This record gives sequence, structure tokens and C-alpha cells, in this order.
Amino acid sequence: MAEQKRDYYEVLGVAKDASDEDLKKAYRKLAKKYHPDMNPGDKNAEAKFKEASEAYAVLSDADKRRQYDQFGHAAFDGTGGFGAGGFDFNTADFGDIFGDLFGDFFGGGRRGPANGPMKGANVRTSVRITFLEAITGVEKEITLNLKDPCPTCSGTGAKPGTTPQMCPKCGGKGQVVFTQQSFFGTVRNVQTCPDCGGSGKIIKDKCTQCGGSGYITSRKTIKVSIPAGIDNGQSVRIRDKGEPGVNGGPRGDLLVEVIVEQHPEFIRQDYNIFSTVPISYAIAALGGSIVINTVDGKVIYDVKAGTQTDTRIRLKGKGVPTIRNQAIRGDHYVTLVVETPSKLSKEAKELLRQFDALTGDSLGEADRATGENKKDGKTKKEQQPKKKKFWKN
Repeated sequence: MAEQKRDYYEVLGVAKDASDEDLKKAYRKLAKKYHPDMNPGDKNAEAKFKEASEAYAVLSDADKRRQYDQFGHAAFDGTGGFGAGGFDFNTADFGDIFGDLFGDFFGGGRRGPANGPMKGANVRTSVRITFLEAITGVEKEITLNLKDPCPTCSGTGAKPGTTPQMCPKCGGKGQVVFTQQSFFGTVRNVQTCPDCGGSGKIIKDKCTQCGGSGYITSRKTIKVSIPAGIDNGQSVRIRDKGEPGVNGGPRGDLLVEVIVEQHPEFIRQDYNIFSTVPISYAIAALGGSIVINTVDGKVIYDVKAGTQTDTRIRLKGKGVPTIRNQAIRGDHYVTLVVETPSKLSKEAKELLRQFDALTGDSLGEADRATGENKKDGKTKKEQQPKKKKFWKN
């Protein structure tokens, strides 16, 4: 009895109305995972690879897909291409999938003209700023090494009076074509020319100023405008301040990562700021005005009577400005913590005892719970006269 075949859509993991692009992406993913070259000796992987290839060969062909949708696997029984006769890979047009696929496997890949204009590489650096500078924005100067076209050879890399020669290996194309035997037969692939590095040119007489590179490196100072509201780890992009382009291409960009120093009082979360402010017991009980430090300076806040410790208040619009709109700002959340005095004078202690007696006598709560009574701040045991001793130890 012949083995039951799985539904082709199920094999590729796509819906029945999947587009051609969806089919290609699904098959390419499976082909990379189960390709025999990536799983040598694994028969199970080889079987899954063949199954996925068969499914894609059918579903990527409009006529075959229409027949399969109508009749299922029976549409191809006895044709010699499928069913008992096995699957014939020569009937399938895998197009550019395997050019990209084998480029991933073997480091090649199909590319555009390597000797055409190319944008230069981006340059990365970093700058440190304070917490408050991140809130208000700041302009910094950074110094770094940057490349520029050599003034002696005008960036050609060749000695003045000479010109670069066409690369004989690639014929000036910057790419070389090679063939490779694979599971599917012969695959044509393209790589950057190893002799000229993709430029299509060979320099025989190198410029003595730049050593044939076409560039010189110099120390430069660049101003960086850091916007208000930037967060730690974010970067500022400065256009056209990176590496020079290749073959007339534009310069790359300079990416400046911003490192924001921590603040001793403020903590930032997104666009909000958090801090803790101590208040006295008197202000917490009676209410009163306190001074709160914010990124905009000091503000006066009226604390309500009876405020408990760890009460959080909100100062609207005193947080971090958003980068896109400086007028929109987060909030500043302040946690009020009631401070307990650690040093009290004798008079202050007595007044505090009187205050406690008028507000619930919390000092005597434990004695009341154990049945002892105090008089003038002393327990019964403390009030009894001391017995005199009539002998010496």
C-alpha cells in the first residue's frame, strides 16, 4: 500500500490562499533547515527536504496548483512526474531561490554590480552627558579619526600620472561567476571578485601618500546637537559624516550613542521622573509647605495635614520632554517619607509625651495590654519605695 502523502499546503505551513511570495518564503525557510548539505547523513531531514521541494514545485506552478486544488494528489498519479514514479526535480522551476539559498550556505549570493557606486560605512562613537543635559538638550564636541579621499591621487589610489587597470579576473565587473554541484545538479553562483575586491580595477603603481587605499585618515572635531529628552543608549545620527563612499557613492553616517550619567536624586522611567522627599513629623501631622527639587528648579508644595509616609504626589508636566515635541512632557512623581527625629532634648521629649497622651496615649498601650498602670510615666513596680539593706555583701 502506498504511503499517504501530506497536504502540500500543510507541508509548507501556509494557507490555501497563500500568495506566490508566501510560498517562496515558506519553502526557502524549510529548504535551509532540511537541506542535505546542512544535515549530512540525516535521512529524516533529506525526506523532509524532498517533501517540501515537491510541494513547492506543484504550488508554485499556476497550472499544477489549479489541478491540485481540484483533484488533490490524484491529479498527478500515473504522469511519471509524481506518484509511484517519484518526484522529478527537473520539472520544477526553482528560479532564484537556490541562488540565494546557496549564497547563504557557501558565503556567496547573487548581488548587484559590485563595482557600482556604494554608500560608505557608518561610523559609531559615543558621548557622555549629565542627567540634566539629557532633559534640556545640549551641544557637544567629539573628536575622532575619519577618512577622506586622498588629495594626492584624488581617491583613485594610483600614483599620480598613472591610472588603475581593469581587473583581468572579472573583466572589470567586480564579480566572478562559478558553478557548484548540489543536490539539484549544477547551480550557478556569483561572488565578489577576490582580486579586486569588487572594484573591477587593479592598482599596479600605488599612491605613496595613501598606500593605494585612496583615503587618508585625520583627526576631526565634530559638533553634535543632542535633543532634549534623549534617553540613555539612544543614538544621534549625523548625515554624511561616516566613511567615504565607494566608486562615487555617498558618505556613510556618524552614529553617536548617548550615555546619560545617573543622578543622585532623580530616576527616569520613559518620560517620567521619580524622586523621594523627606518631610518632618510636624508637617505630616499639621500640614505645611515644603520645597521640592525638580529638573526645572525648586517648587513649593503644600502638604495636607495627616499625610502618611510613602504618600506619592504628582507634579504634572515636570518630567522629561518628548524628543518629537518639546512642549509635551512627562510628569514628576514624588514619594513623601516622614522622618523620625533621632535626637530630642529633654523638654522636647516631655512635650512629645504630653502630645501622645492627648492623641491616644500610644506610649501606654503596651502597659495597658499587660494590666500595668503608669503614674507620672512610671509603672507600679517603679513607684514602690526601694527596701533598705541592713547588711553589706
